[in-house]
Amino acid sequence: MSHAARLLVAALRDPASVGSLDATDWTDLLTAARAERLIGTLAHRLDTRNVPPAVARILADAAEGAAQERLAALWEAEMARRALAPLGMSVLLLKGTAFVAAGLDAGRGRAIGDLDILVPRAALDAVEAALRKAGWEWVKEDAYDDDYYRRWMHELPPLIHRTRDRMIDVHHTILPPTARPTPDAAALIADAVPLGPHVDARMGGGLAMLSPADMIVHAAAHLFADGDMAGGLRNLWDIDRLLREFADADPDFWEILRVRAFRHELSHAVERAVRLAHGLYGTPIPDAWRRRNRLDWLYRRRLLARDGWGRQPYAFTRLGFYVRSHWLRMPPAMLARHLWTKATRKG
Repeated sequence: MSHAARLLVAALRDPASVGSLDATDWTDLLTAARAERLIGTLAHRLDTRNVPPAVARILADAAEGAAQERLAALWEAEMARRALAPLGMSVLLLKGTAFVAAGLDAGRGRAIGDLDILVPRAALDAVEAALRKAGWEWVKEDAYDDDYYRRWMHELPPLIHRTRDRMIDVHHTILPPTARPTPDAAALIADAVPLGPHVDARMGGGLAMLSPADMIVHAAAHLFADGDMAGGLRNLWDIDRLLREFADADPDFWEILRVRAFRHELSHAVERAVRLAHGLYGTPIPDAWRRRNRLDWLYRRRLLARDGWGRQPYAFTRLGFYVRSHWLRMPPAMLARHLWTKATRKG
């Protein structure tokens, strides 16, 4: 497994571990952190008084960049709230924007890209129209891709704002309808938590996030059931931070998490996420969640596939997870038809 990825995991888990690094190690660590989009998180975790001056400057820049991303993400959430306010519905924030808006530990230093929101499927047309009216446009016009998203995906085709150049992904559930697990989207929305006083004081009301257990379920689904696990160390770090914070706040959290994972048909993904967070980041977990799985080593290998040049080694492993990601998303006949269509259209 990659030395650079191991350095990154060790630095996040135990910031004191960087005390013995030499110049080459620092280069590997910072390169891996940038590639995994964890450089802002690393800057938050490390005491810059105890690192080489050149490293301290890099981390200071990363911390400033993360702070700017936080402000941009919160403003974009506020713009979406204003656009959808006439519909009389809360904007349910997902992923990084939810973390920073709620003031969760997982949001500290976190890189944030697109704005992800969850709305009822029945409201998609109204939401789409309201966002288009407020200045969001399709990223690209393509009849096949548009039809594919609308028929088979868990979100609308991505939209970008014409002046702010910021993307929004409008989800109606957390996994494609063609995927094997079928999360209960109605339950996700019904049990959402209003952000209220946790939100930045400059923002209005009408924002919400998933319940704590559902937030873990979504993070695990995103990591293990909806992709090839590229950039997985950041997603697993989210899970570590969320588990620590939620379990400390609620003695019944672990049982609630088990129940919600079962309800959303994602028990295996959640259990694997918990085990790997414990194994890599030292997340405190109950003994009942520590049962080993013979394939966990393969997932660890994929998560740690990042070298000191920022590249992802283990080509065969990555190919296997790429094929797996498509296999999970759709039945074989549909997958073959989709890949054939995409390949012939590009030609």
